[in-house]
Amino acid sequence: MPRVKGGTVTRKRRKKILKLAKGYRGSKHRLFKAANAQVMVSYRYAFRDRRAKKREYRSLWITRINAAARLNDISYSKLMHGLKVAGIDMNRKMLADLAISDAAAFTALAETAKKANA
Repeated sequence: MPRVKGGTVTRKRRKKILKLAKGYRGSKHRLFKAANAQVMVSYRYAFRDRRAKKREYRSLWITRINAAARLNDISYSKLMHGLKVAGIDMNRKMLADLAISDAAAFTALAETAKKANA
């Protein structure tokens, strides 16, 4: 069987990896083997962190809702339970946005939750 030189294909594959490794420190952006290993690790981090980002945002929203709720003399858990009992189905992202941008509307929701809990 004749020998096949895969020069163009190999070069294209390696250039693609080195382009992805641009900005990495030391040999990780110069040498293919080191760059390839780091790019694969970077892909794993990206995959993991796309999921972690959702958790981090939810945590941020809960913190903001809790802070605004306590300004209205109610805890986060009592606020959420009161809203559920009152039949107000609003997600945490929207509640956090209300807490920041429209304090009067959030106060009205907090009052509704207090009445529902009582």
